[in-house]
Amino acid sequence: MADTPDIVERRRRYIQRQIALNKGDVNVRFRGQPPQGNGAANRHGLPRLPVGQHEVRNWPVLDLGDLPDIDLQTWRLEVGGLVEHPFTLTWDEFMALPQVDDVSDFHCVTTWSRYDNHWRGVRFSTLAEMAVPKEEATVVLCTGYDQMPGSDIPYTTNLPLERAIEDDVLLVHTWEGRPLPHEHGGPLRMITPKLYAWKGTKWIRKIEFLPRNQRGFWELRGYSNSAEPWFNDRYSTPE
Repeated sequence: MADTPDIVERRRRYIQRQIALNKGDVNVRFRGQPPQGNGAANRHGLPRLPVGQHEVRNWPVLDLGDLPDIDLQTWRLEVGGLVEHPFTLTWDEFMALPQVDDVSDFHCVTTWSRYDNHWRGVRFSTLAEMAVPKEEATVVLCTGYDQMPGSDIPYTTNLPLERAIEDDVLLVHTWEGRPLPHEHGGPLRMITPKLYAWKGTKWIRKIEFLPRNQRGFWELRGYSNSAEPWFNDRYSTPE
């Protein structure tokens, strides 16, 4: 079930309460610190369950309250910004790119984690190689087809280019052998297994390479810029 239109304001208030209550989770300094969590090491050498998380077997739905109706005939993915070769893909062109299968875990900032998701899609690094980011490009800003209800404000999120091009960051169209469910961002969403999942834009339509950080939708409303699950890196205050 989709959230009601006031979900953005309710979640913003929740984020502000958590910032006030959990000072240690705000503006986390994680460089040089050991990862925190429980369980045997995953394939990246990290504890399988990040600090502050619990495992779930279902896949909860979180969104802005807007589930865009997207026709594959008119769907487009725009890639641009500080690149040598900006381009726009149709659905058929996207599906003609090299496809990969991967299994990874999914960590939501609202404290749940879902293990062993089977995905199929295109590596973000494949798109980056096609676009050829310029030397000064250090950040990626992704935009979804969804908007905050009652506005023209789209969903956006930012992440460092170095994290976006990791091998397990994919733009996925298939989950567990079936088309990615609409409520989870189908026909196409990004996944970021080593970052909190809000960094993986649902219903993705645009990727921009930028020279400096530009906060996305939830980052402007109190979520962390870096979103590192193994360091409880959930919240941040304005720069």
